[in-house]
Amino acid sequence: MTTASLGGVTLDATNGGGLPRRLGTITSRADVRVPTAEDVRDQDAAEELEFALVAACAGDEAGFATLWRDLHPRLLRYLKARGDDAAEDLAAETWMHVVRGLPTFEGQFADFRAWIFTIARHRAIDQGRARSRGLTVVSVADPVEASGQVPTAPSAEQEAADNDATSEALRLVATLPPTQAEMVALRVVAGLDVADVAQLMDKRPGAVRVGVHRALRTLARTTGLT
Repeated sequence: MTTASLGGVTLDATNGGGLPRRLGTITSRADVRVPTAEDVRDQDAAEELEFALVAACAGDEAGFATLWRDLHPRLLRYLKARGDDAAEDLAAETWMHVVRGLPTFEGQFADFRAWIFTIARHRAIDQGRARSRGLTVVSVADPVEASGQVPTAPSAEQEAADNDATSEALRLVATLPPTQAEMVALRVVAGLDVADVAQLMDKRPGAVRVGVHRALRTLARTTGLT
């Protein structure tokens, strides 16, 4: 399987998961995978985000802050990977749309995440069209200030480390053709499923899988992991 490492994260075209066994195959004890402490933490984090979404939709500030802390860094990385100007302004505009739409949102966290990146992509495309027509793009207010919800800021050390890893990852992704770069950004940075990426980019799931696979092969050669 082709793999590459971006920002310290090992990536593959399928995001893990093996093929299912044939029906009727007896599973030996050696095949049974015991959950690790990391698995438990991931499960706890997933449940926390689901609860936070329900709370945020009901107007809870702490719930919104939890969603913001999880998704905002990925949103910025995605917009920067696209090569958009003023990624911070685009992210702020995206969150303003989210704040307005939260009371009527229905779905689970995976649906919410796909919704946010759909909004961000549309805003980025609109911005590009406006700039091509010579129109002025106006910055919007920070959604945290507008909503009165203040997330906890990361430590200076953690932020510096994250910035270094992010810059290196985005530098590598930026070397890819634009379509492949966006596929990788949506699959890896945003964490969207293949089906969500396909719908967002108006492509077939198979085309997304092939595109990500080819992109990761290219990155693997670039980073010397082949």
